[in-house]
This record gives sequence, structure tokens and C-alpha cells, in this order.
Amino acid sequence: MLQSQLFSKTKKDIKKDLSRGLYFLLKGDFIEEVASGVYTFLPLGYLVLKKIENLIREEMLNLGGQEIFMPALHPKSLWEKTERWEKIDPPLFKLKDRHQKELCLAPTHEELITFHAKKRISSYKDLPLALFQIQEKFRNEMRPKGGLLRQREFLMKDLYSFHEDEKSALEFYEKVKNSYLKIFNEKLDLNAKACQADVGTIGGRLSHEFMVKLEIGEDVVFFCEKCHFFANKEVVKENFCPHCKKKLQSFRAVEVGHIFFLGDKYSKVFDLKFKDKEGKEKTVLMSCFGIGVSRLMQTIAEKKSDDKGIVWPEMISPFDFHLILLFSSKEEKEIKKEGLFLYETLKKKGYSVLLDDRKKSFGEKLVDADIIGISKRLILSLRTLKEGKIEFKKRDEKKSKLFKIKEFLKIC
Repeated sequence: MLQSQLFSKTKKDIKKDLSRGLYFLLKGDFIEEVASGVYTFLPLGYLVLKKIENLIREEMLNLGGQEIFMPALHPKSLWEKTERWEKIDPPLFKLKDRHQKELCLAPTHEELITFHAKKRISSYKDLPLALFQIQEKFRNEMRPKGGLLRQREFLMKDLYSFHEDEKSALEFYEKVKNSYLKIFNEKLDLNAKACQADVGTIGGRLSHEFMVKLEIGEDVVFFCEKCHFFANKEVVKENFCPHCKKKLQSFRAVEVGHIFFLGDKYSKVFDLKFKDKEGKEKTVLMSCFGIGVSRLMQTIAEKKSDDKGIVWPEMISPFDFHLILLFSSKEEKEIKKEGLFLYETLKKKGYSVLLDDRKKSFGEKLVDADIIGISKRLILSLRTLKEGKIEFKKRDEKKSKLFKIKEFLKIC
């Protein structure tokens, strides 16, 4: 992609009283607010979002999940079955079609997935089953704030599992919990903690939230330094560890994922049953597992940024390389010729490249590069070109290295 043609443009007139991650997401033109709690993901932001989405998708497929895509628009009748049409908090976005039939924009899909499962599960041979989607959700928040951390329209991954007994359900629950920790900690280096949590309006018998320590977070996590017990404030009854009675510590955090063992809460209402090996009819047990994909993007920006801009982890960087051409008007033709050669060569090798071919000052280009935060940076100038070299620098490192251009193209 040529940066001169990129739809995203870094901004100067951004409010200062924002969290650092949100400030740079707006300043780097990754996202733009359309209405309170509603955002457009511009090209740079959408590239990051899709990479996060694909990283999560890979893990869900590894768990044996099958991907589907359900509508966001649901009929009232589904939500009346579980009595959540009136009771869910925040309340639903409700509307009527031209025939005056009531519908809602769904914040979650337990009702609809159970509706689909009932038509396809009849025997123990159909179980266990795991279905997931990555889809837009709608939440009628009273006061959306914090950018992507509390939205009215947001992207979410939701996985639903179906089991013949509690043993199978809880074993899968643990597998998903470990998979989430792999995503958040091994792949994204967020140091997330799995915390015992309240089941809230989703319901069920067991729940864990995945919390990332951040001062801007709206949640409070209590923990025991000795036992490594973690729980959210809703389930902590006293300020002492339930295991060793040591006084609990606390920190502010952002929730990036939430999982629930639902039991028969939804399957019972929808009469979702199966026949076991003896031919006896039993109720299917369920679990659900969510990751806030768009919320996760800002959480990463908050955790992985410095005073100059975002430092995207390599796995989700919008481009593999940011190739920056530094030139004066006299040098433009020569530098651009070599720059385009490098650009095309890297693309042929399968890399995505943002080529800064703009007629901007050296300083402006480097400032913009820091804000955007692409993980690997290449700088080509007359000085390096005269030596047949290119400057290479990782966004999270202070020092750069010089490579012979031919050697670099061999080893990259």
C-alpha cells in the first residue's frame, strides 16, 4: 500500500484528556467515532481488527469449533422464552418492522444458538459440539465511554458448546480457559488473569472473566499473592483469601473475555434434549465463551504503547513492514526508484508493506511512523543508498541496524 493513497491520515486536533491507547488510535486514524459508542474502523484499524480476529479464529478451530454466522436481528419470541426480553441488563435495542412485529438487535446469542441446536441435536452421537462466530453485537449502554472499551455496537467472538454430561462440559470449559490464556498471554503478551466471576444476566453455574491490569479499567480484581486466587468484586464477600485467609490485594482492570458453564439454563427452556446410549432422553448441557474483539484491540493499544505512539505486536501489526523513503526534491526520483524495487520485492516474498512515498519532511514521516506503530520499520535515504544499505528497526527497540540491501532481501 502506498501511504500517499492511504485513506487513514494522522490527525493533530485530538483531545488530550483521553487514555493513551485511545488517543493514539484516534490520532493514527485507526478508528473514528460516528456517534456515542459507535465507531468506524478505518483501513489501518480494520487491518489490525482482522488480524486479531484471525488469531482468535485459529484457536477456536484448534478446539474443534465450527464457524457459523448468525444474524444480529432477532424476533421477540426467542427472547421471551428465557424472559430476557425485559430482564437483560443493559436493556435490548428494540424495534418494529413495517408489519409491527417486534425485534431486537442482539447483544448475545444464547437463545438463537439453542434454537438452531434443537433442530440438529437428537443423539449422544451428535455431542459434544462447539459452534462459534465472530459478529457484531449491540448493547444499549446508558453511558458508552472509553472508546472501544464500552461500545453500543461492537465486534465479539462467541463460542457455544453442547455436552451430554457435566464431566464433558467442564473438561471443555478448562480447554477453552487455557486457550484464552494462550491468546491473551502467549500471543499478545497482555498478562491476563482468569478471575472467578458472577454469572450476571447470562446465567449458569460457573463463570470466569479474563482481566488485563489497566488503570483506566472499570473493573476491580481482588487477588491473593500467596495462593494466586483471582476474583472480581462481585464474588468477593470478604477481603480475605478463601483458601489461606491472607488479606486480598486489588487492581483496576479491563475485561477482555468471559466464559460461562450454563448447565441447562437455556436447553431446558428450549427443550433441547438427546437420547443417550441406553435410549434415555436427557437434557443437553451448555457453555458459552466470549471475547470482545474490538475491546481487545484497544486494550492492546493501551498496554502496548509509549509516549510516541502504539507498538503493535508483530502478529497483529497492520503491515509487516513500514518502508519509509526519506528524500529531498533533488533525491526523490532516485530514492523512489529503489524504494519501489524494495516494495515489490518484499510483496513478492509474501509480506504486506506500507510504503511512505509522501512528500513530507523527515521529521513528519518518522513521527507518523511512531504513532502508527507498525512492528518493523525500514528506512531508505540517500545516505544509506550510497552505501547500498537499508536501515532496519523494530518499533519496540531503540536501536536500528544497517543491512546491505541484497543481504536483507535474502534473510528476511
